[in-house]
Amino acid sequence: MGRSNIWLWSLAALIYAFLYIPLAIVVLYSFNDSRLNAEWVGFTLFWYKALFNNTEMLTAARNSLIIALSASFSATLLGTMAGLAIHRYKLKVLPVLVFTPVAMPEILLGVSLLLFFLQVLNLTLGMVSIIIAHTTFCIGFVAIIVRARLEGMDESIFEAARDLGASPWQTFRLVTLPLIMPAVVAGALMSFTLSIDDFVITFFTKGVGEPILPIQIYTMIKVAVTPEVNAISTLLMLLTLIMITIAARLEARASARTMSPDKAGK
Repeated sequence: MGRSNIWLWSLAALIYAFLYIPLAIVVLYSFNDSRLNAEWVGFTLFWYKALFNNTEMLTAARNSLIIALSASFSATLLGTMAGLAIHRYKLKVLPVLVFTPVAMPEILLGVSLLLFFLQVLNLTLGMVSIIIAHTTFCIGFVAIIVRARLEGMDESIFEAARDLGASPWQTFRLVTLPLIMPAVVAGALMSFTLSIDDFVITFFTKGVGEPILPIQIYTMIKVAVTPEVNAISTLLMLLTLIMITIAARLEARASARTMSPDKAGK
């Protein structure tokens, strides 16, 4: 058992090192006082100052923020309704319709949306097409979180509300929505995170126009990975980690609140 544990921990350490050492290098070299990433020269904040003075990069960040906020709002609204419908009606076709964009490869989803926008809707590619595309693949993530929250709730709560004379709308507004609100917020944060750093689907549905942050970063690294690219990657990584951490904690707290006393005791 001792040798098995040693091999297991060693393998886990190698896997985590493979995942996180490149990220640590990106963060470290964003403070490198050299335009080249060949070697460490010294500590500086120059590249962050240059980044915040880069008009094109700030415009791309603004556009990505608008897209992420719009897509997360739409996906949260539709995903919450989808999660409620899947939980309540138990139709086999609903999970297939809602969760297919989640399981579908991004490149296939991007090509499908591109053809749909151009050949069916005759829509000019731009900010609107990106928002619709991001909303499409974010709905499933919100629905999964909301549905998981509903599965852990006691159905007698809703029955008691109806027995006390509450209408379906009153039951939803006064009972269901407050109980699932942590999951709704977690789904919104997850949608925002997925939208703001998406590249593949954005690449297919962007068209020609305003710059988008992931595409702008890709354009910059075609020449070389400069410390300025490392700086924007570090900020984007930090924002993503914060959003994911908040969403995970909200979902964990929501699940803990719905546990029965005997399960909580265990």
